Amino acid sequence: MLLDCTWENSVGNDVVDILGNDNPVGIYAKDMSVELDCIFPVLHGPYGEDGRIQGILDYSGVAYVGCGVLSSAICMDKSHTKEVLLNRGINQAKYICVRRGYDIDKVYEGVCDLKYPLFVKPSNMGSSVGITKVKKKDELLGAIEKALEYDNKIVIEEGIDARELEVAVIGAGEDTQISTPGEIVVNDDFYDYDTKYKKGTSKMFIPANITKEQETEIKNTAKVAFEALDCSGLARVDFFIDKNDGKIILNEINTMPGFTKISMYPKLMEHDGVSYKELITKLIELSFKGK
Repeated sequence: MLLDCTWENSVGNDVVDILGNDNPVGIYAKDMSVELDCIFPVLHGPYGEDGRIQGILDYSGVAYVGCGVLSSAICMDKSHTKEVLLNRGINQAKYICVRRGYDIDKVYEGVCDLKYPLFVKPSNMGSSVGITKVKKKDELLGAIEKALEYDNKIVIEEGIDARELEVAVIGAGEDTQISTPGEIVVNDDFYDYDTKYKKGTSKMFIPANITKEQETEIKNTAKVAFEALDCSGLARVDFFIDKNDGKIILNEINTMPGFTKISMYPKLMEHDGVSYKELITKLIELSFKGK
C-alpha cells in the first residue's frame, strides 16, 4: 500500500503513534504497522519544519533527514533568524517586528525609515502564506491584520527591486557543500503561494547569470548562515541581488525545501552532478550521523 502511493486516497482520522525506546521504532495505526529506520519529514509550515515533529522524532529515537529541533525552530521564525544573522553581519532587508495588540501609530512611526513597497509577513509561516505586498500607507493596516490571522508576530520588510537567487546546501560541519546558484524569474507581482504552486508562471535558470565574485559571496554567506543557525543535513538559502547597486542580501533559509519535480533544491543538486537518487541516499546517510 505504501510503495504504490495508494495511501494518499485512504487518509483517515486514525491515530498514528511513533514509538521508540523499548519498542521497534515505527508507525503504528489501525490496520498498519511499519518499522522504520529513517524518516524523511517533508512537511512544510507549522508542526512540520518548525522543530515540533523533529522533537517527537528525537524523543522516539528514530533517525530523520534534515535539521534538528533548534535550527528548525529558529529558521521557521523570521524575526529570530534575522537576529542571528544580524549578529554575523549578514546583509538583510530593513525590517521591523510587530506583535498582536500593536499600536498602529507606533507601527507607522516604525516603518518611516522603510521604503515602499513593504512586505508584511507572518513570522512563523512558510510558502508565502499570509504575505501581502503593500504599496502605500493606507494598505498597511489590512495587511497586518491578514498576517496576524496566521501568527501572533509579524515582520514588515522593506521591498527590494532585486533578482531572486537560491542555493542548495547539504552536509554538516566541515563537510557542508554549497551548490551552484540558480535564479527564479517571477512573472507576477511577487513570488507568492499561487505563483509557487498553482500558476507555474515562474522560471528557473541554473546556473544563474552572475559574476564569479557574486557566486563566491553567495556561497560563502550561505555557509556562514547555515552554520550560525546550527543547520545540518540540508537547507535552501534564498538571496536577493539588488538591481540598483548589486548588493547581495540574504532573504531566508528553508530547512525543508520542496522536493517536487518543479522544486529548485533537487534541480540545483542535479546540476552539480548529484542525481535525485544519489541525493536521497546521501541525506539518509547524513541522518544516521545524528544532529
